[in-house]
Order: sequence, then C-alpha cells, then structure tokens
Amino acid sequence: MTGSLVPPWVLAAGGLVVFVLGALRGRRPGPSSQLLFAVALGAAVGAGVAAVFPVPGSAGTWSFLDSGPYGRFFTALLCGVTALTLLFAKAYAERRDFAGDELYGLVLWGCLGMVLTASATHWLALFLGYELLSLCLYVLIALRRAGALSGEAALKYFFPGAVTSAFLVFGIALLYASEGTLDMAGTVAFARPWVLLGLSCVVVGLAFKLSFVPFHLWAADVYEGAPAPVTAFLASGSKLAVFAALLRLAVVSGAEVRAAAAPALGVIALLTVVVGNVGALTQPNAKRLLAYSSIAQMGYLLLALLGVRAGGAAAAVFYGSVYALMDLGAFGVVGALSPAERAEDLGALDELRGLGHARPWPAAALVVCLVSLAGLPPTGGFVGKVAVFLAVFRAGFPVLGLLALLATVPAAFLYLRLAVAVYRPADAVTGAPISAPRAHPSEVLASGVVVVLLLGLGLAPSAWLSAIGAALAALPPGP
Repeated sequence: MTGSLVPPWVLAAGGLVVFVLGALRGRRPGPSSQLLFAVALGAAVGAGVAAVFPVPGSAGTWSFLDSGPYGRFFTALLCGVTALTLLFAKAYAERRDFAGDELYGLVLWGCLGMVLTASATHWLALFLGYELLSLCLYVLIALRRAGALSGEAALKYFFPGAVTSAFLVFGIALLYASEGTLDMAGTVAFARPWVLLGLSCVVVGLAFKLSFVPFHLWAADVYEGAPAPVTAFLASGSKLAVFAALLRLAVVSGAEVRAAAAPALGVIALLTVVVGNVGALTQPNAKRLLAYSSIAQMGYLLLALLGVRAGGAAAAVFYGSVYALMDLGAFGVVGALSPAERAEDLGALDELRGLGHARPWPAAALVVCLVSLAGLPPTGGFVGKVAVFLAVFRAGFPVLGLLALLATVPAAFLYLRLAVAVYRPADAVTGAPISAPRAHPSEVLASGVVVVLLLGLGLAPSAWLSAIGAALAALPPGP
C-alpha cells in the first residue's frame, strides 16, 4: 500500500467493517453498538495518526492526491473533527435509538469524502470526494426518524446540492476542454475566457457547500432539521474540507486569474458577512441562529482569500481551524442539552435560560464557543479575526475590510446576549426550564477538548501558526 493512501484506506476499511458488523448484529440492542462506536472512533483516530506520522518516503504527491504537508495537515484536522463528532453523537444517538452502523459508518465515509476533497490535486479526485461527502450527508441528515424536520432538511439539502454538483461537473468539463488536462494547478494558470467560465461554474459548486451568498438559503432549514451532531459535522468538517480545496485553487492559480476573480469574490464575501450577521439577529431558534452565524464565518474566510499573497492563506487556515472548533462545539453542546423525549433539538432561545445553573459544564462550553464566535479574547476566534482583517488591509482592500468589520458588531452583541441568557436564573423566565439530560462522559470529553483548544489557540497560537506555515509552504505558487 502506498504510504500516502494510508489515511483514506483506514477510513474506507473502518466504514466497511462498521457496516459488516452492523449487518451481522441486525437491530439487536446491546453492547454491539458500543463495538461499532469503538471501531469508528479507532478508525478516525488511526487515520489522523497516520497523517501526522506518515510512512517514511511517502511525502509528495501521489497522482490524484496530495500526500505532502498540506494534504496531511487537513487530513489530520478533518479526522480530529470526525473523532469529536463521534464523541458528541454517541450519547445523542443512543438516547434517540439510531446509534447503529448507518450513523458510524456514514460518518467515517463522510470523513473519507472530506479527505479526498481537501487533498485532491486532480479534478476527478475532487469530484469523487465531493460526491461521496454529499451522499453521506444526505442520509445522515435524515437519519433521525422522529419528527418531520429531518426528512424535510435532507430534501432541502439534496435538491440544490444536485444542481450545484451539475455546475461543478460542467465547470470541470470546460476546464478540461480549454487546457487539455485535469490537473488542478495546470488548468488555473492563465486567465483564458473558457478557464474563467469553467472556474465560475466550479466556484458555484463549492459555494453551495460553503453557504456563500446567494447559495446560502438552505443552511438555516437544514441546520435546524438535522440531528445536532450531524449539523456539527456538516457545519465544521464538510465546510473545512471544501474550503481547503478552494484555498488550494487560490494559491496555485495564476496572478491573472486571481486579479480577474477578486472583484466578484470581494462582493460575495461582503454580502456573506452582512447577510449572515444581520440574518442571525432575526432568528428565534438557537440552531437557525448558529446557521446564520456559520454563513458569516464563511464570509470571513473568503475575505482572507483576497489577500492570499499577503498572509491571507495562513489567516484563512487558522480561522478555518478555529471556526470548525467553534461550530462543532456549539452544535454538539446544543445536542447534549436537548431533551431526548422531544422529536427536535432545542428550539426557542428562551429554552437556553437557566441551563447555566442546571447543567454548568455544557453551558460553560457553549459560552466559550459563543465568545469565540463573537471574536473576543482570550479565544482563538479573536486571533483568527485579527489575522483575517490584517490580511485584507495588507492586500489593499481597506474599504471592504472596514465594511466587514462594522458588520461584526451586531452579531457580537447577539452572541453575548445568548451567553448572558444561559446564566439568567430560571425564575426570571415564565415557566419551568427544560429538562436537559445529564452530560455523557463522551460529551464531556468532546466539549472539554473544544474548550481547551479554543482557549489554547487564543492564548498561544504560535505553534499552530508554525504548522500552518509549513503546510502552506509545500504548495507550489501559481505563475
């Protein structure tokens, strides 16, 4: 086995083993579900370790996949996101009776799709990873059979997803017709008309997954209807993987291509930040609010791409890492606090009130994630936003950076209002607070890791920035 393929093979084999074990055990409850979880978690951790400590002599690029520092960096990061998702999902799914091979196997294969997408150096590899990830998410979103919102959310994700996949394929076809190659770097070197048209179609496909405006309309409904751990997986891992592919394109593309794309990307980035932050103010539901917050965070990442030659690439990767932790922790904790007897997760924002006293640890983890989303110290969100805006100003877009910075003010107020509401006494609201379940050890572990990492990236970001710099240095810059 080629050393560069160890992480994908581990994920593929792990998912297959989970499905085989699930088929053998049938629907019988019992300790076998713990075995499925253990296999899935072991596969995710094993693939991540294989990415961090590669087989000697395997560095470089293996045909379709980047097995160098950049590919291994994102592979390890995505495997870490998957492991945390599994920890959040275990108790949540067991309380709602869908902790089976479908959940654990599809999460592993969804991670495989993410790894292929983030590591792809060939358009076919990117498309295969994109489609594998999409198919897994379609099923995972609909996996919770209780209630009608999950099935509705899956359909709302499937139909626009199918359309944008067609745009992606058409864009790849145009790039191949123009340049005669499917190598990603080889097709984006020069700003020929057909290249720009093909890239526009490709960006439409990627923009849907990243919920850029105007391709964001699915996000709130899908995030609300999907099971909370699946929402966490969708909001963090899938977006991080697709953004890694978009960042690769930005780094290896030619100067003419970047110059031609900059005006459109700048407008889309600003609209995404404004719509996400302002839209969050009108949302009465916790998951819908976090969905619009996720849209805004993607706008910050796109802003960083405008300064890809002025430190923007490193800023984007750093903030993308922090974003994945913030959304993973926020949605994971919302799932941990949601009563099992209800068909849907936490609904009205008033339901969060009093939870700081009833369930101190999950509530504290949620507040740390909210403070980081607001971009306040001492969290990684503060360092990430500072790095992004510095890159935008250095790249020569001061007006764009200033407008985006102003749009963060109302959202920061909303995050802080939510954080205060969590600790508002229960007798300050009408009616009794919800009966939140006690946190399972796996949920405590996952939320603890998220909190430690967010605070660590805020207080001591230098080591992570060094790792990001080493990963980006391995990417060949475009002409």
